[in-house]
Amino acid sequence: MKLTDFNYDLPERLIAQVPIKNRDESRLMVLNRKKQTIEHKIFKDIIDYLEPGDCIVRNNTKVLPARLYGKKETGANVEFLLLNRIEGDIWECIVRPGNKLHVGTKVTFGEGELKAEILEVMPGGTRKVQFTYQGIFNEILDKIGLMPLPPYIHEDLKQNDRYQTVYAKYEGSAAAPTAGLHFTEDLLKKLEEKGVIIANVTLHVGIGTFRPVKVENIEEHEMHSEHFYIKQEDVDKINNAKKNGKRVIAVGTTSCRVLETISSPEDGFVKEAEGDTSIFIYPGYKFKCIDGLITNFHLPESTLLMLVSALAGREYIMKAYHEAVEKEYRFFSFGDAMFIY
Repeated sequence: MKLTDFNYDLPERLIAQVPIKNRDESRLMVLNRKKQTIEHKIFKDIIDYLEPGDCIVRNNTKVLPARLYGKKETGANVEFLLLNRIEGDIWECIVRPGNKLHVGTKVTFGEGELKAEILEVMPGGTRKVQFTYQGIFNEILDKIGLMPLPPYIHEDLKQNDRYQTVYAKYEGSAAAPTAGLHFTEDLLKKLEEKGVIIANVTLHVGIGTFRPVKVENIEEHEMHSEHFYIKQEDVDKINNAKKNGKRVIAVGTTSCRVLETISSPEDGFVKEAEGDTSIFIYPGYKFKCIDGLITNFHLPESTLLMLVSALAGREYIMKAYHEAVEKEYRFFSFGDAMFIY
């Protein structure tokens, strides 16, 4: 498969810059794989497509307000983006301007409540950074950190919690699992009242999710790795749904990647697990666990567009995307949703 097979024209005005006022009132495109139909709904209508006993699996990771603006001892402005905790208060960070932040450079953030020193230049140009502070690191981040919004969003976010799912629990992501942004507490309650089972996985989304594919033969693309875990109680919910002949619906590509990583090739059942996944799903892949997917509209030539094409078929997905452009759906992280079943 060629990279250009996954390209489409998207007017820039359709890239959503701000979240919609009410989470569950974004638009929803519904794709029925068997009938090859395309329907246009509102997200809260998802309840009409889910049956009692179906299991939706969501990613309960929480986004760190990981973008920090600080000053060097010289007074020069710098920007840090926390990527992952190496140990204790030592983090791997992307820093700007990189050529000015050498080993030994000291930086102060906020009003001095957070300080940093560059320990090492890591492969790829990131930095190993030692942070020092008084108090609780996450509380300081909540106070002075900003959400690490994707590069295609140019508007400031008014409320940090709008780039967070309502069920976000475990901090560790550099980006939100955006399919989950459409759910409200009220909608989740209504789903449970209908008998829909809700299970969780945790996958901490890395900044690599925005890394473009740079090879024309997509099979040569090296997929980024992300850390995940799933608890036994959630394993049981998923496997019970399968035993009862009900569907497993992944909320987002991150949940999908976890489920496909940990499921058995024989019967699609999952097991309790923790680890890293670099699974790359593209057309030709045989799904083992999931029966459906709730997802957003993805960037041209992205691995996420390849994943949804593997599930629904490339031509059908490209037809749906062209229709979404024609009908002026909102695209990407703060955009509208798609349900494939």
